[in-house]
Amino acid sequence: MYTKFQQHLQKELADIEAAGLYKNERIIESPQGAEIMVAGKKCLNFCANNYLGLAANKELVEAAKKGMDARGFGMASVRFICGCQDLHKQLEKKISEFFGTEDTILYAACFDANGGVFEPLLTAEDAIISDSLNHASIIDGVRLCKAVRYRYKNADMADLEEQLKAAQAQRFRIIVTDGVFSMDGNVCPLDKIYELAQKYDAMVMVDESHSAGVVGKTGRGVTERYNLRGKIEILTGTLGKAFGGAMGGFTTGRKEIIDMLRQRSRPYLFSNSMAPGLVAAGIRMFELMSETNELQDKLHANTDYFLRRMKEEGFDCKPSESAICAVMIYDAAKSQKYAAKMQEEGIFVTGFYYPVVPKGEARIRVQISAAHEREHLDKCIEAFKKVRKEIEG
Repeated sequence: MYTKFQQHLQKELADIEAAGLYKNERIIESPQGAEIMVAGKKCLNFCANNYLGLAANKELVEAAKKGMDARGFGMASVRFICGCQDLHKQLEKKISEFFGTEDTILYAACFDANGGVFEPLLTAEDAIISDSLNHASIIDGVRLCKAVRYRYKNADMADLEEQLKAAQAQRFRIIVTDGVFSMDGNVCPLDKIYELAQKYDAMVMVDESHSAGVVGKTGRGVTERYNLRGKIEILTGTLGKAFGGAMGGFTTGRKEIIDMLRQRSRPYLFSNSMAPGLVAAGIRMFELMSETNELQDKLHANTDYFLRRMKEEGFDCKPSESAICAVMIYDAAKSQKYAAKMQEEGIFVTGFYYPVVPKGEARIRVQISAAHEREHLDKCIEAFKKVRKEIEG
C-alpha cells in the first residue's frame, strides 16, 4: 500500500514545488534575536514572535539554569498523577496577577490550551460564536466540542450580533476571538464584543497569544487596551512569543472555569507538566514585566516608525495596532520571491499565502521587536525598496 501512497505524496509535493509554494525550513545558527546567523550569514530577523526581545535575555537564561539546578530537568509525569512543583503554582499566580484574573492553568503550549478549553465546558446544548480569522488551534478546539457552532466575519460586529441572535436557542453562549489576528495585525474590538456579550447574555474568550506583552500601555493585552481587565471570562496565551519565546501555554480566567479544566481538560490531564527551567524563567519574565515598561515603550515606538516609513515609501500595509505589519504582495509565488531576495539583502522575513491567508492576499508579515534598533528598521525598509524595484521594475 505505501508504494502507491508514496507516489501520491511525491506528486503532491512536486506540484507544490512547481507552483513555487514549497516551504523550506531555514536553519538558524545562533540564539534568537534582532541579529541571527542563517547559513553562515548574519541577518536581521523580522519574522519572529520575539516582540519584547526576551528570547535570549540573560536574566531569563540564568533563571532557567537556576530552576534546573534547584528542581531538575523534567517532571516525567502529568500533574493529576504526580503533582506539580511549587514553581508551577508560583507561575500560575504571576500570570493571574498580570492579567487581573482569578486563577490560571498551565499547558505545554497555547495550542493545547485552546484545544482543551471547549470540550470540558460546553455540550450540544451550548453555542460557540467564533471569529472567522481565529487561529487554527481555536478551530481545532471547537471541532472537539459538540456545541453548536456559529461564525462571524472578522471583527464585524453587525454579523456578530446576528449570530448572537441565532444562538439564543442554545443554553450557554461564548464568543471566541483572537486578541490580535496574526496574519493582519489588527486588534479585536473587544469593547464592542463585550457590549454585545452583555446584551445577548454571552461569555467571552480571548486568545492573547499575539497581544499579551504587546497591546496596551503596559503590555497586558487587549483587556488593558479596552479597560476590561478582570471582566473577560477566559483568556488563553503563550510563553512562546513576547514572554521569552520558549514554550508553555496557559488559560486564565474565572476560578470555576479553571477548576473544571483541571478536572477534564485532556491536554492538561495527559501531557507532562512544563519543565522546571521553563517555569522558573517564566516567573522571572513576569517579574521583569512588572518592574519596567521600557520594552513595551520601545516596541510601540519601533512599530509606529516602521509602519509610517513603509507607507511613506508607498507600500501597501494593513492597518495595525500590534507589532505585526502585513506588507501586501497579493501574488503567492511573488511573495516567495520577495522573501528569498530579502534574505539575500540580509533581512529574514517570510511570505504567507493560501491556505494560511485567503487566496489573492499573499503578503510578507513583518514582525517588529523591542530588540530592533532604528538602523535595523531602516535597513529593512531599504531592502524592501530595493527588492520591489528588482521584482516590479
